[in-house]
Amino acid sequence: MTSQLQKSKLCFIGGGNMAGAIIGGLVAKGIEKQNVCVSEPWEVNRDKMAATGVRTTASNVEASQGADLLVLAVKPQVTKGVCRELAAAWAECASTPLIVSIAAGITLQSLKEWFKLADGRTPHIIRVMPNTPALLGEGASGLFASDDVSQAEKDLAEALLGSVSKVAEWVDREELIDVVTGLSGSGPAYFFAMVEHLIESGIGLGLTKEQATRLAKQTCFGAGKMLIESSDEPSQLRINVTSPKGTTEAALKSFDASSFKETVDKAVKAATSRGKELGETLAKS
Repeated sequence: MTSQLQKSKLCFIGGGNMAGAIIGGLVAKGIEKQNVCVSEPWEVNRDKMAATGVRTTASNVEASQGADLLVLAVKPQVTKGVCRELAAAWAECASTPLIVSIAAGITLQSLKEWFKLADGRTPHIIRVMPNTPALLGEGASGLFASDDVSQAEKDLAEALLGSVSKVAEWVDREELIDVVTGLSGSGPAYFFAMVEHLIESGIGLGLTKEQATRLAKQTCFGAGKMLIESSDEPSQLRINVTSPKGTTEAALKSFDASSFKETVDKAVKAATSRGKELGETLAKS
């Protein structure tokens, strides 16, 4: 964790799972808890956040007072109202916090419009697409910054995400955030579905549910660890385990016959397109 992040006043608007994961990661890495304030309307979530030692409130404006960095972690449908509420409250402020938005689908153009102060100023904004393994400190995140964001601000956002993400990739075009959504944002579900179907196949062939579940889970975990720790490309790892005319080759030929590559490609493109559609729809709301 950078010294600048340690010294920064951090505000979280929204105290749901992803915000909770980031806060948990920050606390685990020794952040000064009193430098963190969370605004959350639901008492149950506020209590969860308070249990970590950070400050909590039901007021977005109160939470944002004096903040250096604000994490916008609310549902897309309420983002516009939250942004305008904060913009109105900051009208007399000499400076505004760096905004890190994890609100899915909300474009920079929309955020800048909604956050615009009465005198025309807008805060510096970074869009982030994390994924659910962040809840275990194993996340992968994509980031895109508006043109006015400084390198120091990028470093601050990356340090923040580093508390829960093992990979943080900056993209140079905003539309690529939708691709990140399709690849890693939605990606965990693809693996869950694969394991789900492996378990069902194992059960159908005679294993108990418990046996099939343990074997499938550990296979996914072990394969993932090999991907991370090996210097080989995924294709080479696949080749390494595929003996000519063996069982794995038979399975992979079945995948090919079922257009497995095209199926995966269509899935990623579908999620990417849906992310773009959501952004366009919310911009008009």
